[in-house]
Amino acid sequence: MEPIEFEPRYSLGQVQGHCLKCLAKREYETYLRRFLRNEGGNKELEERYEALVSFLESPELSRLRSESEKYLAQGKRPRIVILLDKSRFKYELKLHK
Repeated sequence: MEPIEFEPRYSLGQVQGHCLKCLAKREYETYLRRFLRNEGGNKELEERYEALVSFLESPELSRLRSESEKYLAQGKRPRIVILLDKSRFKYELKLHK
């Protein structure tokens, strides 16, 4: 599975930002609609859907959301990555240089 990445941002003027939870929910809804349109049976699609469900239900979501908002307040650009590592989902926060 290719990593899933989110880049939370603050709203600035006409540019609307989104928090980590909102971005993850939006991505989840996209994959749910694809399943409902009979795109099931696609292993990559199923893994990404499962990764998003796992992330939204994980206690890591609130920790990463708080941490990413802290970095945003410092003017940094956080990026959250969801990976599949040995049949387990792994969540990482990285900062853009």
